[in-house]
Amino acid sequence: MAPAEPDDDSGRIHCQLDELLLARGITLTHLSELVGVSIVNLSVLKNDRARAIRFSTLTAICEALECSVGELLVIAP
Repeated sequence: MAPAEPDDDSGRIHCQLDELLLARGITLTHLSELVGVSIVNLSVLKNDRARAIRFSTLTAICEALECSVGELLVIAP
């Protein structure tokens, strides 16, 4: 199976990490400690600059924030 080609819709996925951190009273630094991912990498994700995310990272973030993937990643209109 060939990898998916980037398309014009790739910028439509919005990461709601900032909103979830605020709602749960967790800092990016604390989340970094909880999931074992650098602050820089989490910041890239939080600012919608990530081009990919590992399933293990996605799982760890969702577990730490007690949220679903659909709460973390949404398709913007």
